[in-house]
Parts: sequence; C-alpha cells; structure tokens
Amino acid sequence: MRSLSTRITSAVTGLAVAAGLALASTGTGTAAAAPVATAPALFGSGDHVGPPQRDFASAYGYSVLAPTAVPSGADDWSCRPTAAHPRPVVLVHGTFENRYANWAGLAPELKRQGYCVYALNYGGAVGPVTGLGDIRDSARELAAFVDRVRAATGAAKVDLVGHSQGGMMPRHYLKNLGGTTKVDKLVALSPTNHGTSLLGLGTMARVIPLGDEFLGLLCTACSQQITGSDFVTALNSPGETHPGVTYTVIATRYDEVVTPYTSSFLAAAPNVTNQRVQDFCPDDSTEHLSISYDPVATRLVLNALDPAHAQRPAC
Repeated sequence: MRSLSTRITSAVTGLAVAAGLALASTGTGTAAAAPVATAPALFGSGDHVGPPQRDFASAYGYSVLAPTAVPSGADDWSCRPTAAHPRPVVLVHGTFENRYANWAGLAPELKRQGYCVYALNYGGAVGPVTGLGDIRDSARELAAFVDRVRAATGAAKVDLVGHSQGGMMPRHYLKNLGGTTKVDKLVALSPTNHGTSLLGLGTMARVIPLGDEFLGLLCTACSQQITGSDFVTALNSPGETHPGVTYTVIATRYDEVVTPYTSSFLAAAPNVTNQRVQDFCPDDSTEHLSISYDPVATRLVLNALDPAHAQRPAC
C-alpha cells in the first residue's frame, strides 16, 4: 500500500495536471467554464463548495487548487437547527490543514443527519496550509466564528468537532475566552491535549506538502504543541476540563503524529469520555490524518453528538 504522503503528492499532481489541461483547452490562458468539482480555480480567492471526498489525500489535493473551498454540507448560513439537532456543529481543522481537507467527508454526513454544519479556516493561510499561528490568536478566531454561527442560527450553544490542534485549541477558548457559556460538547479526533514529540510534528510536516518549510519558520502553533511547552502546561493547569461542557476524545493506536497516542486523552472526569477506535474495531488501521475520514470514528462522533441514538460502529 502506498504511503499517505505518496498518495497526497499523487493527488496534488493529478489536480495540477487537470487544471493545466483546462487552461490549455481554451487557447487563451483562461479556463473554460466547468464544474468546480473537476477544475477549481488555482488559488482562487472566492469560496465555493467542494465535492464530498472519501479520504484525506484526495481532499487535500483538491484544496491545493482551491484553498478556500468549503466542504459540502457546511456553511449554509440560512440553516436553522431542528428540535432533533438544536445545536449547530462547528468543525475545527488541525495544524498544516484546512477546513476542506479535514472535513470533506464528515461535513456532508453531518448535514445528511440533519445538523446545521459550519467550518472555518484559522491560524494564518499560505495556500491550503493553515493552523500555523499562535494558538491563543486562533482561539479568538474560533470565538468570533462561534458568535457568528450563533447569531445566524439563533442557537444558544454550539457543539465543536475538532481534529489534532483543532481538538485541543478549543479548550483554550473554553478556559480563557468565555466559551463554556456557548459550547455544549467538544468532540476531539486525535487531539494534542498533552502535546506531542518533535518527532510527531516532524512526521506531520513531511506528509503535508510545504510542511517542512513552515515547521521551523512560520509555525508558532508547532512549538506550542510540543510536550511540556509553556502553552500545554498552562492549558492543563490546574484542571483540564470544565464541568459545564461534555468532552469526547477519539484516538487511534496508530497515530504517528500525536505520540504517544494516549497523550490525546483527557484526565478522567464524569463529563469526559476517552475512546480508541480499535476498542470497537481491532483491525481498524486508521492513523492521524485519516481518522476524520474513518467510518468507525465517524460513528463515534455521531454517537457523541447524539448519545440518545448511539449505535455501535460497524467493522
């Protein structure tokens, strides 16, 4: 099986070729009219809804050519929550990632289940590479986005679903920026709750195109996520959670970025659930980047958002 980094590179290359062919076909240097799903504008400035994706590699490849793409099902500002799902769901991507790359699989599924879904890019942007800035500033961006979602939908509170830094950064929002009055649930996929090793961040940087360049130069969030950093120490002291919020952590034993994977887990508390996908499906081999596309993890997210209708994941 090809490595994830090889698959991402292939996806990026294939989309670049497709875009080049679209430009060449006109003979004028201007792309002919075509659905955005087949020929998104190269580094276009306007947001558009990208197609659903089945894996991170394909979604990231698409986002290279359309870095402001919105995942299908997200950011319908006319959506109104229902009695069955009264809280909008806000999706928070991870370091080196973006809203489309992370959520092109989960966002349409949440929409299909009847949720109002929203996703933001945060933490600075260089093409499709976001989530690099100071985590404290990113938390303020999240706070403003949550307020916008609440104003648009009329909901008193939202639920947050995050990946990697996107599962940890909201805890700063909850702890220091008044988020506990506006958030009911935080569901975190492979979050960096207790940091990770420099080796783990280096692995992530090598997998993501341009990641190496940003790791040492522009990625404040990277140093803040190192195990034992001042940021991580402050975030987890004196306590890790707030009693008014329900926390669910979903991790995988094959996480090669958050190392050890158990550093994702929060301290035991009545409002904390720590889960490992292999406890439900032992043969599941999902790793750090693919977890937001993993069917088992998706089922666990749905269960956490709506525990009254929880189902055991199918293996």
